[in-house]
Amino acid sequence: MKKPLVGIVSSYNEIVPGHMNIDKIVEAVKLGVAMAGGTPVVFPAIAVCDGIAMGHVGMKYSLVTRDLIADSTECMATAHQFDALVMVPNCDKNVPGLLMAAARVNVPTVFVSGGPMLAGHVKGCKTSLSSMFEAVGAYTAGKINEDDLKEYEEKTCPTCGSCSGMYTANSMNCLTEALGMGLKGNGTIPAVYSERIKLAKHAGMQVMELYRRNIRPRDIMTKEAILNALTVDMALGCSTNSMLHLPAIAHEVGFDFDIAFANPISEKTPNLCHLAPAGHTYMEDLNEAGGVYAVMNELLEAGLLNPDCMTVTGKTIGENVKGCVNKNPEVIRPIDNPYSKTGGLAVLKGNLAPDGGVVKRSAVAEEMMVHEGPARVFDCEEDAIAAIKGGRIVDGDVVVIRYEGPKGGPGMREMLNPTSAIAGMGLGSTVALITDGRFSGASRGASIGHVSPEAAVGGPIALVEEGDIISINIPEMKLDIKVSDEEMAARRAKWQPRQPKVTTGYLARYASMVTSGNRGAILEVPKEAR
Repeated sequence: MKKPLVGIVSSYNEIVPGHMNIDKIVEAVKLGVAMAGGTPVVFPAIAVCDGIAMGHVGMKYSLVTRDLIADSTECMATAHQFDALVMVPNCDKNVPGLLMAAARVNVPTVFVSGGPMLAGHVKGCKTSLSSMFEAVGAYTAGKINEDDLKEYEEKTCPTCGSCSGMYTANSMNCLTEALGMGLKGNGTIPAVYSERIKLAKHAGMQVMELYRRNIRPRDIMTKEAILNALTVDMALGCSTNSMLHLPAIAHEVGFDFDIAFANPISEKTPNLCHLAPAGHTYMEDLNEAGGVYAVMNELLEAGLLNPDCMTVTGKTIGENVKGCVNKNPEVIRPIDNPYSKTGGLAVLKGNLAPDGGVVKRSAVAEEMMVHEGPARVFDCEEDAIAAIKGGRIVDGDVVVIRYEGPKGGPGMREMLNPTSAIAGMGLGSTVALITDGRFSGASRGASIGHVSPEAAVGGPIALVEEGDIISINIPEMKLDIKVSDEEMAARRAKWQPRQPKVTTGYLARYASMVTSGNRGAILEVPKEAR
């Protein structure tokens, strides 16, 4: 075929701030494809903005779109027999959803994201999304006035693009580079830079090179590449949501990814970056410091990456990152001077989370790495927020929010509002939060999510009672409830499953098929229905 048909999957819409520039990216990709001899054809992918969906029923419809995006893209690409694809995602679920689709369809594919937004500036300090949510908590606590809050509202997120810190969207766009599915700069070049348009043109041109060489996603997204991405995840201090999405991507290529893989990799991988919300640097700073490739070069020189993994450049990881120097050791710490000797994420297990829970330990205050306190138990996010803002949560408490898991939610809502309220109320270094739901990448503090098994299927988190002592030990990877086995067995005997919160529509269908958070909340046909 002289002019191969190249599908360009556009995540553009007018409601998601991080996607409002994607039409410009798509036009540049089309030019690149045509310049290189292909026929570009655009079709859409849906997208939800987690920031807008936060704090109400809309958040139940966020994670579930990952699988809708994967399924619909698979349908379009296969039905129309595209020869190659260029995926144009940006915010949270589009990146993993399209990576899952790429693995399924397995035609030559390149990713180019819409790029991160620039940091905001309030009172001389750089800001990001979490600054806004925490400002709401500070206002509730009487620490700032309404004029201050309005300034945050107007200045915190000043441009289009994905939120300016190492939140879920930027985490996944950076990990796309680490996986080998995006070109250099995919995760870090700001959305408003002309360099982003240049990158998009090159992505369109490069997919034609992959087509000619017959390099496909499953040649790139191997087990070794996924473990490379997990290593980079630890060094960057990525969102806990990566521990939902990497297992789901791995599942599509036939790799049974256990989240417990994270701990041995974390134990040997130093945390080199403290981007917001963990610190006071932002995606624009990481880009100027050398980007993801500079981080990978540090890791490669320490022998922590497999250099032989193929990438969309047609070259290996080792060839790509060679000579990519770290230009700012304050933004990317050298391997011999890390923020910590261990990685940004940890998986905790114990009698409260037999199958694991995930914490972004790089964003946990030192004094909360080991903590014991009484459980304050809530069966939904709304009740927890009311208690926090009502001043009913005090120093030392462990807030437990359950029945918010993949099945129980359904949809596994993000708990950014509660964690931001805790921080805004001045409790970020004294109060922990544990949930079978998940967190935004903007969450910080002792926030432990994805607790598995979830409450809806009778996991131990369903048996916690008000005042039970919860023990958290992040260095030892432990999460326990200090209640005897006999007492837990007695509580289990009395426990009854809850009636589903949603019984109609897509959420009901999703709840019937979704698996636990520790498996990446992938969808499976129930055995009884096979």
